[in-house]
Amino acid sequence: MLNRVVVTGIGAFTPIGHDISTFWRQVVNGQSAVDRITRFDASLFRTQFASEITYFDPATYLTRNDIKRTDRFTQFALIAADQAIQDSGFDLDKMDPFDVGVIWGSGQGGTETLEEQTKEYVLGDGHPRFSPFLVPKVLVNLASGLISIRHGLMGINYTAVSACASSNSALMDAFTYIRLGKAKIIVSGGSDAPITPSSFGGYCAMKAMSTRNADPGTAARPFDVDRDGFVMGEGAGALVLEEYEHAVRRGATIYGELTGAAMTADAYHITATHPDGIGATRAMQLALNEARINIEDLDYLNAHATSTPVGDLSEMHAVAKLTGSKKTSLHISATKSITGHLMGAAGAIEALICLLAMRDNVIPPTINTEVRDPAIPETLTIVLKEARTATVQSAMSNTFGFGGHNGIVVFQKV
Repeated sequence: MLNRVVVTGIGAFTPIGHDISTFWRQVVNGQSAVDRITRFDASLFRTQFASEITYFDPATYLTRNDIKRTDRFTQFALIAADQAIQDSGFDLDKMDPFDVGVIWGSGQGGTETLEEQTKEYVLGDGHPRFSPFLVPKVLVNLASGLISIRHGLMGINYTAVSACASSNSALMDAFTYIRLGKAKIIVSGGSDAPITPSSFGGYCAMKAMSTRNADPGTAARPFDVDRDGFVMGEGAGALVLEEYEHAVRRGATIYGELTGAAMTADAYHITATHPDGIGATRAMQLALNEARINIEDLDYLNAHATSTPVGDLSEMHAVAKLTGSKKTSLHISATKSITGHLMGAAGAIEALICLLAMRDNVIPPTINTEVRDPAIPETLTIVLKEARTATVQSAMSNTFGFGGHNGIVVFQKV
């Protein structure tokens, strides 16, 4: 008998809100944080804007020692995980610490630290004065490691890396371990801090990002006929996943049940999704099968839709293969139009949106889309401009990553 897995704690540290309540209010209201970059001079870059976390003083959340030994992506992870653990209210003193683990996700890890340290060496006098914290700050797995150290969580611990599908990979793994009885609680989610000159410049060189420099607030426009690329973001999302009976016994608040998760590979291209969405269709169907529901029973889909010409279209064709030729009650939105694309944290952030949509029975909007691409099947209902009230008993979150990774999770009300 497989265990049931529920979500009992949530946390978010994002460009549109440094806590869950602010974050969710901004999502529902369609308030974006996309603006010109302030973290470095981007005036000569092809793209000059992003979705940044501004007014961030790590000393507000972390000790001096914590700050000294952590990269920005780990700081985001610690803050979001703190929120989720506090929200969950589990008492480690009443548990075996080996029953509580951390499975995190990140696409890039400590890019900022590596960039800064390399620059100091190259532009210095040739002496290798590297920080003793360089390696711990750069390593992708240090986010999960430091969350466990901070809270004394001694169970399974690692970080999943599958580019922009990383945090859905982490959620899927956490789901599996709890179902198999290998853990009672797992803190999961993802974080990334990719807005650095080298990382940002690399995406500019790929021509993957929007170049609407004159009007960055409307640059992220999924499904629009004039979409021209994604908007980079940064931040973290955290979820406490827990075995259902354990959560019930301690009287925990349950946001929803994770009932299905699946991954496939496109095996097609280093960066592009398969134009026919073959891998995405298969992953969605596998996740629905595991959740024991049909696409007709699904109320909300938070699409990966990053506002790229090929990606949005291939995803919608993949969804249409499942829904068929008739209109369904499925509502679709692309909240990256609001948050920006938080890279390895995207799946966690959008999982939170799915859970909050179920809690409040509201479909968040897709903003900035002025003219829907006529190539998108007309049978699909996409929520544009304003949030919509609707009964949400089940929700799916799609994530796709460079390398052809397709990661899908399905949540249902308990």
